[in-house]
Amino acid sequence: MMAQLFTERRSTGTGNRLASAVVVCALGGLSGCMVGPDYVGPKMEVSDAWHQEAVEGLAAGDAVLQNWWTLFDDPALTSLIERAEDGNRGLEVALHRVREARAILGVSTGELVPDLNPIGSYERSRISPNGLLAPLYQGADPDQTNLHRIGFDSSWEIDIFGRIRRSVESSEANLEATVEDYRDSLVSLYAEVALNYVEVRTLQARLEYAQNNVEAQRATLRLTRDRRKAGIAPDLDVSQAESNLARSESLIPALQIALTQTVNRLCVLIGEPPTALHEELSRPAPIPVPPESVSVGLPAELLRQRPDVRRAERQVAAASAQIGVATADLYPQFSLSGTFALEGTAVRDLGNMSSRAWSFGPAFRWNIFDGLRNIYRIRAAEAVTDQALARYEQTVLRALEDVENAMVAYKLEQTRRDALEQAVRATERSVELVKKLYETGLTDFQNVLDSERSLLNAQDELADSEGRVTKDLIALYKALGGGWSLEDQASARAEESGLGRVRDDSSEDAPDVSEG
Repeated sequence: MMAQLFTERRSTGTGNRLASAVVVCALGGLSGCMVGPDYVGPKMEVSDAWHQEAVEGLAAGDAVLQNWWTLFDDPALTSLIERAEDGNRGLEVALHRVREARAILGVSTGELVPDLNPIGSYERSRISPNGLLAPLYQGADPDQTNLHRIGFDSSWEIDIFGRIRRSVESSEANLEATVEDYRDSLVSLYAEVALNYVEVRTLQARLEYAQNNVEAQRATLRLTRDRRKAGIAPDLDVSQAESNLARSESLIPALQIALTQTVNRLCVLIGEPPTALHEELSRPAPIPVPPESVSVGLPAELLRQRPDVRRAERQVAAASAQIGVATADLYPQFSLSGTFALEGTAVRDLGNMSSRAWSFGPAFRWNIFDGLRNIYRIRAAEAVTDQALARYEQTVLRALEDVENAMVAYKLEQTRRDALEQAVRATERSVELVKKLYETGLTDFQNVLDSERSLLNAQDELADSEGRVTKDLIALYKALGGGWSLEDQASARAEESGLGRVRDDSSEDAPDVSEG
């Protein structure tokens, strides 16, 4: 599956082709032809459906992506994501990059209009009577003179061959790429907040299971001690019960460390100092439950939704425009320049129009021999464009891979969770039965120890799997590029700082997505 970039490429040819282009522009009345390739988005063929086994159990139809976290119906999660959008420093950096790209576009656009610069000077001078200009004074001793000058000068490069317009085109594409980078930051931020929040709830569930098992094992230890006092249990049972309890207690600090670190990570994600959320999240709450129905849309929709794919395509467009910038250097550059000033030996003379001085005229410059440096600049720009195209193709393939992997992980982890639920129920019954048998002397204490260990492990794995199911769904929403749309407030924030308009994906510059 390879993409093709359809452009009028490689205007780096022979002198005949160069001369022909000049003639065409001349015949067109120098109306502004643009050299270099005219960009058309890359064409990428993708499958018209996901792998059947991957989507088994998922609903058909359009995916709900813009505010996917609301599907979990968890107010705490929604609150954290809203605060992250306002406070995350990494998102703020991405927004400032948009502002930077906007300013660079302004610099490029400014080259299309003439420069107008006020000028002024004061000069006091004396010419030597023994110098070269002495004959002009016919033997008189030249006196010191003053010269006052005020006015303006201007210059304007006439962009006949499109060097400046191609530069503007490249800057526009770079600006659009930084907006997509901002949106990609949004996608990653929302997913990161949700993943860490789910991890907090998962760790709290694991802690609860561990603490409940510790309490149960303490009761078992008391039972063995009572039986030893009664002379019906050996010291070995007590030692084994103490060992089992100590191992279970050792799990709790590790879970508490992980919980504290995850909450601190959430604090940083929302732009708050560590420990800011500890009181808010200290009370355990259920792990967010995925919605009953989940849809993922079609592969072609992925290429229009994923900001990293959209950014890669804009980078191809920016690189392609640079070929035109380099190609324009093969052609003559035409410019107009002029100066108007008032000059006088006294300041009062500057108010007299008879003191005016001016100059005006066209000029051109044509670098017809530079050791083929321009040719190699064009080839370098073409190579950069080919690199950007290859990165675009790789980004598309990775996007498809991310979605397929996330769908499979989500589906199969649900199967694993269901099996663990059955294992926990069976192990709980086993623990109850083996304790009754031990109390009546019908089984040895080793079976009690084994059952208690199995229950702790099964419950811990179940809590972890329940969290993984939700985290796999979050990863799926992230892989689909969920978390933004052209109409949402976050994108509008980037548009206000960057683009004055939103690129329409139906335009001819948009990537051509073919289903096959």
